[in-house]
Amino acid sequence: MALPCLPTILRAGIAAALTLGASAASAQADFPNRPVTLIVSAAPGGTTDIAARLIAQPLGVALGQSVVVENKPGASGGIAAQTVARAKADGYTLLLQYSGFQVITPHVTPTAGWDPVKDFAPVANVLSAPQVVVVRPDLPINSLKELVAYAKANPGKLNYASSGNGSLQQVATELLNQMAGTQITHIPYKGTGPALNDLLGGAVDMTITTPPPLLGQIAAGKLRALAVTGNTRLPSLPNVPTAAEAGYPDLIVSSWFAMYAPKDTPAPVVDKIAGEIQKIMKTDAFRQKAAEQGAEAIFMGPKELGAYTQSELDRWGKVVKAAKITAN
Repeated sequence: MALPCLPTILRAGIAAALTLGASAASAQADFPNRPVTLIVSAAPGGTTDIAARLIAQPLGVALGQSVVVENKPGASGGIAAQTVARAKADGYTLLLQYSGFQVITPHVTPTAGWDPVKDFAPVANVLSAPQVVVVRPDLPINSLKELVAYAKANPGKLNYASSGNGSLQQVATELLNQMAGTQITHIPYKGTGPALNDLLGGAVDMTITTPPPLLGQIAAGKLRALAVTGNTRLPSLPNVPTAAEAGYPDLIVSSWFAMYAPKDTPAPVVDKIAGEIQKIMKTDAFRQKAAEQGAEAIFMGPKELGAYTQSELDRWGKVVKAAKITAN
């Protein structure tokens, strides 16, 4: 393109801009031409890590490049979130985030150093999993209504374990406290593993958490499941009623595990990744693997995930404020 009538410096600037624009367009069209890193906000073995590994392998095949899972747990999702928020916005560094971190941590730790909406471009929701309300089997409690009745008859006597202050386990149980007018006491732990160990050992009375770490213990009779906090019963727990069936229709609590990119990641790159994820999630193989974990393959694309992230941020902010939950 000739620019004969313009000063030399201006012509050079326009030419450089055109070259950069062409290079950016070419880079987007060629995406990906090297491995993609998927940063995971939790340690290996948990549901967040499971979700990341379920999607990483087939996504790598679909994109024609490896998708490498890198675990960066800590700071209630903050280490992973800050890593991705500060990464180059080119689609080669992505975040697989747990909803409890994405929409609760910012309320509990307002000085976390990252913003769940402003710092990220939503890509896709990968898995969703309701919570399961479980108690130790030696308690005289066989249903959610009996749990509430027992807690009211014995105020302050029952306690519940969580993976830490501000965790979805704590917020979900505080939501139950608010709905039912109960006073079930919070006992925080440094992770789901230690919390379940003490629950199984009888040191605490109950917890509300995702199915994967519970299913084997429920099947073995070491924990008693009272309700599932989803809209439908779980195929893996067909005899356990939903919270709505148990008399608490507003106790809808779902963990979701979603992918985000740094803000300003080009829309064509985001759309390409989201499109491939949607295809993968429609397959019987992926849906079956999700079901085996007590989860559901519920896809949300960039626009829907963005709106859902904001609505969940608003919803849980009200619960956190009402329960006066803090990081300490």
